[in-house]
Amino acid sequence: MIRIAAVGDLHYGAGSTEILRPSLEHLHDRADVLLLAGDLTRCGGPEEVKVLADELRGVRIPVVAVLGNHDYQSGQHEEVWKILCDAGIIMLDGDACELHGIGFAGVKGFGGGFGQWALQPWGEATTKQFVHEAVDEAVELESALAKLRTPQRIVVLHYSPIRDTVVGEPPEIFAFLGSSRLEEPLNRYAVTAVFHGHAHHGTLEGHTTGGIPVYNVAVPLLYKAFPDRPPFRLVEIPVTPL
Repeated sequence: MIRIAAVGDLHYGAGSTEILRPSLEHLHDRADVLLLAGDLTRCGGPEEVKVLADELRGVRIPVVAVLGNHDYQSGQHEEVWKILCDAGIIMLDGDACELHGIGFAGVKGFGGGFGQWALQPWGEATTKQFVHEAVDEAVELESALAKLRTPQRIVVLHYSPIRDTVVGEPPEIFAFLGSSRLEEPLNRYAVTAVFHGHAHHGTLEGHTTGGIPVYNVAVPLLYKAFPDRPPFRLVEIPVTPL
């Protein structure tokens, strides 16, 4: 087994202290990899992410992360990305890596809605641009998965690929919480498990139409569901030899 700890939507700010540090000291006893599912900062400021980077330095297990929409707010996401990389975090955006014999692929994702209610590229140029952003993220995810040759593939997203894990949020904002266009490559490549954030008041678990488990690891949801536990979702993944 490989033990995965996952969390998203930490929303670190300049005044944030000790959000993760108390739980990180002994995390290596409980997990082999830590996944961060986006919205690592409040507004995407370098001074915000430096607080998180300082807490993550010295973590004794690999850390894999994607950015979220909040991390783009200030237009400094490239600097945020670099600070995290310099802290030893494996950042994914249409990229893939292999750890402990398991493949990891990640993108931020985007909105657009789910199933028959998904927004279509019709009408104004702005609407078409919105849809094309979701399509581009799905294409990048597919490209990342295609690079992996491992029997198991884990996907890290910020936006949800399915409707089930955003249920609990107001239905009026479902279209801004994820896109079923992200689901297609998950099923095509028979992904083992998916982790995402963004839907703070959503549902902990769901499945794609292909039966792939999807975990919503937004930290407000984890605190509500598991108030007496550290702010991580722990999932064990069996490792199949090549």
